Amino acid sequence: MPSTDIDVLIVGAGAAGMMAAIEAGRRGRRVRVIDHARAPGEKIRISGGGRCNFTNLGCGPHAFLGENPRFATSALKRFTQQDFIKRVDQAGIAWHEKTLGQLFCDDSAKLIIRMLTDQMREAGVTLSLGVSVDRLSRAGEGFEAALSDGSSLRCASLILATGGKSIPKMGATGWAYDTARAFGLRVTDTRPALVPLTFEPGFLETWSELAGVAVEADVSHQTPKLAPRSGRASGTTRFREGLLFTHRGLSGPSILQISSYWREGEAITVDLMPGTPALDWLKGLKPTDGRKNVSTVLGRALPQRMADRTARYLGLTGNLADLSDKALGRLADQLNRWTITPVGSEGYRTAEVTLGGVDTAELDQATMAVRRVPGLYVIGEAVDITGWLGGYNFQWAWSSGWAAGQVA
Repeated sequence: MPSTDIDVLIVGAGAAGMMAAIEAGRRGRRVRVIDHARAPGEKIRISGGGRCNFTNLGCGPHAFLGENPRFATSALKRFTQQDFIKRVDQAGIAWHEKTLGQLFCDDSAKLIIRMLTDQMREAGVTLSLGVSVDRLSRAGEGFEAALSDGSSLRCASLILATGGKSIPKMGATGWAYDTARAFGLRVTDTRPALVPLTFEPGFLETWSELAGVAVEADVSHQTPKLAPRSGRASGTTRFREGLLFTHRGLSGPSILQISSYWREGEAITVDLMPGTPALDWLKGLKPTDGRKNVSTVLGRALPQRMADRTARYLGLTGNLADLSDKALGRLADQLNRWTITPVGSEGYRTAEVTLGGVDTAELDQATMAVRRVPGLYVIGEAVDITGWLGGYNFQWAWSSGWAAGQVA
């Protein structure tokens, strides 16, 4: 089959790829988007419980990880969360703010996908689903791609927008990383991020009976001093959000957030009474609640099932007034400074994103263009830029896709 000439080939019909296609198409470029999936924007569809946490009001470089998280600054400033909100408003999509600046659709996440596919169609973009790249090579100053449908095409610009390895059941692969390496680019170490953490059998034997119990918690992690290319700044990182007990360990927003910073062998610290010095609280209750059972008193601060389990775990029985100062101290430490060491995570199967990716040193921060390979661009999750939970990764997709679409 003869080659078809186009201006821009975008591999990946996710958030970043569709945004890049819209912008390039609006410039009059001949754009084709291909994806091996049968529907576009599958991660958009399932995100936010089906309502798509499409951005965050507090989005900024502070909320991103990578060897050089400041790389994201240019794109995030040039196409902001307010710019995307304006597009959502223009499409007539109702939305609301939840906690911590997170924005969700009032209705289905499919409305965001429809907005993007409608805008691609209006911009003259061709969308081909169920199609993948079999072979990719340089062709003069551009590229030639042999596709799985038997066709081939030549393009002046090629945009890698297939994301990372997270949620493989939806077809996620490391294709963008492999392709980048084939062009001689450095790819940083990748690992699951925004993912539940798992624990050893002894921990599970003690705490798994609480599976399904949720509590507000402050979860912190101390990152040691590391080599410059570790992608982690040394110091303490903490998140105050929900924590959820599971049959395999711990989950919930606070755990997902800290998982991006944690590494094997390192501990995390959980404060189950954030903002309240537990020892002072316990001592203050002795005059009024001293005759009450310890579990009953703990039930004022924790879900009762958790209060009961905590008292049993520490071997505390009887009334609050009967506890020695040493026992009170142990209980206070458990409440404010519960230090535990995960053994792993649930992996890419449940990870919301992939940490790591194409080295930002290979890219121009204003355009997402590969410095050493003219015409090649890498955007979205495929880049070594990873956001916090709460709409930040979608905003990076919109912003990086917009930046590439201005020039590809």
